[in-house]
Amino acid sequence: MDILVSGAGMAGLSAAVNLGARGHRVTIVERSSHFRVNGSPIDVRGDAIEIVDKMGLLPQILAQRVDMTEQGQFVNGDGEVVARLPLEETSDSADDIEIAREDLARILADALPADATVIFQDSVSSLADNGDGVDVRFVSGREAGYDLVVGADGLHSAVRRLAFGPERDYIRHLGFYIAIADLPDEQPRADRVNPVYNYPEHMVSVMRYKDKALGVFLFRSDPIEYDYHDLDAQKQILADAFAGHSEWRIPALIEAARVDPELYFDSAAQIHMPAWHRGRVVLVGDAAHAASGLSGRGTSIAFTGTHILAEELENCAGDHATAFPRYETRQRPYADFAQHSIHGGAELVVPATWEAIHARNERIAAASR
Repeated sequence: MDILVSGAGMAGLSAAVNLGARGHRVTIVERSSHFRVNGSPIDVRGDAIEIVDKMGLLPQILAQRVDMTEQGQFVNGDGEVVARLPLEETSDSADDIEIAREDLARILADALPADATVIFQDSVSSLADNGDGVDVRFVSGREAGYDLVVGADGLHSAVRRLAFGPERDYIRHLGFYIAIADLPDEQPRADRVNPVYNYPEHMVSVMRYKDKALGVFLFRSDPIEYDYHDLDAQKQILADAFAGHSEWRIPALIEAARVDPELYFDSAAQIHMPAWHRGRVVLVGDAAHAASGLSGRGTSIAFTGTHILAEELENCAGDHATAFPRYETRQRPYADFAQHSIHGGAELVVPATWEAIHARNERIAAASR
């Protein structure tokens, strides 16, 4: 079949690799001018490890594995260590694989079938399911027809909006916003410690991996109205959230975010839908069931979902009307588990009060002792 995949993130690339491996002709359309690789390292865990092995990618992923023993350290306003975060607080098991987002994107892009088409700087503007296929119009004005459309375009999915209705019907804001900025001037450290500073309802940290460093910001907030395509607006929201605080390294890290041309900024939110398919359109990854970065499982369930989708299409000889419900039945437990796994994560990384911050530090320090 001719299949359009909207979005070239982890879910979109994984969908294209899995579908292409089964003989489908895949076109990927991506709004950005390049593969989006900014962001913190990501985890491959649980059944997703077996999936990437079936995809033939496990050796390459293991070769690029990030050492997970980097020490997370909670610090006070003067940078003094007050507690060290044990690895077991943030991982499921020693089998978890952490990998730089850019490395995983490159591995997936290199695994695309030779006949796959990737179109950058374009996106879907309308969909018309005619029963025998889907007529697609793109923002560029181009038009094309496909047998199936796979929405892998993330939390703010255009395919979901066009096929299922407005985002507000499915999104659940979790009360946080997150930003991630590149720190190109950060000096490397042999120990690669990752310091974390909190004040009530806010967190700012430096995350080091390989030869890179990132500034990571979290703050509690009710939903904020803004254009999520407007980078300047996002930078202003972030600066306002941390305004008036000069302790530790906050001003320098906010300035690094301000000058980062590819700052990541978004709400911590989940997508909850009763169904992920309608006619010849189907959703995967965050577009279908975003769990939020607090789960640490977004990429893993993108791998399971896209593999299951391609497998069921093959098992059903391309009969999407049978394959799509079977995909949902098998993938739903993974999505539900990931969405429920966030509980407690917020209290660990961004406590709401000074009392909660001190209690967390004392608990972790006592456990370390």
